Amino acid sequence: MHFNLYNTMTKRVEPFAPADPNEITFYTCGPTVYDDAHIGNFRSFLAADLLRRWLESPLCVLETPDGAGHAGPRRVHHVMNITDVGHMTDDADADGAGEDKMMAAEKRIIEAKKSGKLPPDAKVDPSDPFAVADFYRARFLEDARALGLKVAHESVADPTLMPRATDHIDGMKRVIARLIDEGVAYPAGQPGKRAVYFDVQKAHRYGQLSGNTLDRLRGGAGGRVDDATQNEKRHPADFLLWKEDASHKMKWPSPEHPALTGWGDGYPGWHIECTAMSLDRLVPGGLDAARHKHAEIDLHSGGEDNIFPHHECEIAQSCAFTAAPRFARHWFHPRFLMVEGQKMSKSKGTFHTPRDLMAKGIDPAAIRLELIKTHYRANADFSMQGLKDSARTIERWRHFRNAAAHAPNGDTIPSVRDEVARALSDDLNIAGAIGAINKWINATPSPTKADAALLDELDQILGVLGLKQAQAQDTGIAVYLPGAAPSDEVEQLLAQRRDAKKAKDFARADAIRDQLTQMGYAVKDIPGGKVEVAPIN
Repeated sequence: MHFNLYNTMTKRVEPFAPADPNEITFYTCGPTVYDDAHIGNFRSFLAADLLRRWLESPLCVLETPDGAGHAGPRRVHHVMNITDVGHMTDDADADGAGEDKMMAAEKRIIEAKKSGKLPPDAKVDPSDPFAVADFYRARFLEDARALGLKVAHESVADPTLMPRATDHIDGMKRVIARLIDEGVAYPAGQPGKRAVYFDVQKAHRYGQLSGNTLDRLRGGAGGRVDDATQNEKRHPADFLLWKEDASHKMKWPSPEHPALTGWGDGYPGWHIECTAMSLDRLVPGGLDAARHKHAEIDLHSGGEDNIFPHHECEIAQSCAFTAAPRFARHWFHPRFLMVEGQKMSKSKGTFHTPRDLMAKGIDPAAIRLELIKTHYRANADFSMQGLKDSARTIERWRHFRNAAAHAPNGDTIPSVRDEVARALSDDLNIAGAIGAINKWINATPSPTKADAALLDELDQILGVLGLKQAQAQDTGIAVYLPGAAPSDEVEQLLAQRRDAKKAKDFARADAIRDQLTQMGYAVKDIPGGKVEVAPIN
């Protein structure tokens, strides 16, 4: 029962085989901190976290080169980057068209400040892109830790586990200089707006990850990248490594190289940051060692939208820098998240961030479970009903855990451990694992302390029961239980119900209660003259 995982590079499910089964190197493409991360972003991040937790579990058995098995626990060196420069608004284009997303964030915050929609805690200078990045980075880390992202918790003690692009500019310059020396990167353009591009025709396997070909990419050129920019490139798919631009707010001296003599300040392209940060942080000895050791990492993840151009470009430049035949042994890409059967949309009210959901009193554990419970290679559909179902599952597990913790010592059902291991070993089949846990709990009406210990062991993989629980919210007239959020409409109805009861108009009071029920709220009078408001599951 060895762990098999789909590899985007080979397009098949295959044994996950790191260079050293005791020490796994894992790099995850993290957020661009120009806005709050939404639930679609977190679906990808939490899928990577689930994979990391499974690899660390004693239940995870990896296949060794001789066909034997290597059981955990083991150490996973997990690094997730923070992008705070160079990611452009038209990121689907390898050239990086549009404007820097941090500049877009600056404009959005200025508009929010003018309209009074800036969050109350937004003590940020919108004209300073570094301050904007700090603001959204802090909010991302708060959300990530609330949802149990292990690397976010570890970064408290070791911030280098979540490196920022702006802290690694020197490393990017060194990689770029090396790529020019190797003849796979070249300068182009007119003084003041020159650029360094990667020559994709020098990358023999360019397109292998995404299935693109250079002929297809040539034919698809044009559109968002202007003709002047395309004309200065050797191939339409050549991608940006460095841009000379003294007007850019986030800028640094250009890389030191004879071919770039006399260049003014500029900024890096998006793709180069991950090569510099992953190799510097995950290869012993850093970038210099990576270049001489023909280094590669074991595992690389990101959302499926990262496959092209971002990860394709990472592979090309990383392999050119290290002279290794591959950049990562295994590629892991969770699919997109739909909301109520459609793409997320602010105008349709289907755009959610974990921060917004938690502010409504929704349990972080329910959010996490809802985002990980669908297989990572299937398009998940997030819904409020699904969130309620996940909340019920969490409550059932907590009740079982508490009952077991206060029960006598005894035996447990050993088969559930094997069933969970069998499911997760099969391409991270999370639905099968959750089903095995529910079957076990349903079949165990009188749990013992051994059951509590086993559930704790399994939850080290799922990561839900240890999260901080949502608290009830007291508005004076009502106490809202987790999952029920105060609103002006509900508060007004509760006040009308209170007044109707005082006037002994019980028919009116009952009608208001029924109206609240139709809205999804169960109300109950409690001591102190208040009303308890709970979500109807």
